[in-house]
Amino acid sequence: MAIGGNGFSEQGLRRLREVLARHVDSGKIPGLVALVSRGGQTHVETLGTMRHDGGAPMRRDTIFRMASTSKPVSIAAAMVLLDECRLRLDDVVDPWLPELADRQVLKSINAELDAIVPARRPVTVRDVLTSTFGLGMDMTALGTPILNAIFERGLTPNLPTEVPEQDEWMRRLGELPLMHQPGEQWQYQISSDLVGVLVSRVTGQSFEDFLRERIFEPLGMKDTGFHVPADQIDRLPTLYAPDPATGEFLAWDEPEGGRWSKPPAFQGGGGGLVSTADDYHAYFRMLLNGGVHEGRRILSRPAVELMTTNRLTPEQNAARTALARNAVHISFGQGQQGGWGLGMAVRTYRGDYAPIGQFGWDGGSGTSAYADPANQLTGILLCQLGYSVPNPAHLMSDFWTTVYQALED
Repeated sequence: MAIGGNGFSEQGLRRLREVLARHVDSGKIPGLVALVSRGGQTHVETLGTMRHDGGAPMRRDTIFRMASTSKPVSIAAAMVLLDECRLRLDDVVDPWLPELADRQVLKSINAELDAIVPARRPVTVRDVLTSTFGLGMDMTALGTPILNAIFERGLTPNLPTEVPEQDEWMRRLGELPLMHQPGEQWQYQISSDLVGVLVSRVTGQSFEDFLRERIFEPLGMKDTGFHVPADQIDRLPTLYAPDPATGEFLAWDEPEGGRWSKPPAFQGGGGGLVSTADDYHAYFRMLLNGGVHEGRRILSRPAVELMTTNRLTPEQNAARTALARNAVHISFGQGQQGGWGLGMAVRTYRGDYAPIGQFGWDGGSGTSAYADPANQLTGILLCQLGYSVPNPAHLMSDFWTTVYQALED
């Protein structure tokens, strides 16, 4: 589909396809679906196959494991509750999450679990929504007693220990001290899963049921959820985590009988969703449109602005900034946007082709979704390759570079 005028140049879109095809033709990316939209016009590319050794071709409606790209979508459930005054940002979470009452905090990140001091104040809703409540995945602290305890208790996804149902998950979480004082420092992942538990307990519904009722169905996101129904499983590709040393394609999750073939015990807002390019496009277009989808208001404009602008102080963001700049050889350059809103990154400085104000996030299964208010641009890139090798990050980087050079004006 050729687009001109207020969208993309035809030459730019040809280059986009050529660059994406180069990655697939290299044999390092089995297949992909890419969607870009601007000015009410949409362009989609589908390349490659569902398996690295062939099989069915990728289609526009292929269902992907969204991994951490779940975060910008799952946070919307909490924003509905803020809009309805069923939650307030500075409410203490104890009535809904009593497991987090009377917290103890490690004296230092490397300390043994009994080297603790009392928390200076209770955990609030704001702390949970901004990922600053005090516990998370700190990749600079691997091997410390607290990170080992998090892994051993099955509090994070995709590890040998299965994540338990939400009440047991909360019980295990409540056994641990915090790594930092509430509100002190941004930390990854656990807050996003905690949001789902908070929403479920406030509403008395499962997290998925509330998301479906208030976000997915109003937006027409019919293929988004926490598992793939049996009659649709042929639309889910194999997920690979290649051997970093040899590049050999190792199947991390198969469609049939895999982790997403049945409803999970824990509905993880941090990384549990499956979805399609068109479903995610509907969501990010709604955010670009100030919370409205096809004339129907999903979220208030102030809620969207809270989500999609930086919420962190320099002090709260210091560790994230250091990690992004000092570990690019490990993160393959991801995570350098600068700011963090609610559930997603926000660009606060211009470090590459994307302008200040772009918001969204990437997933470790080879997914990327961002919207850009300045250019009224949405982009979704989905593949089935994990970050055990740099190839999906290189694909994402080239996708965004070619999207921005294709802008017509």
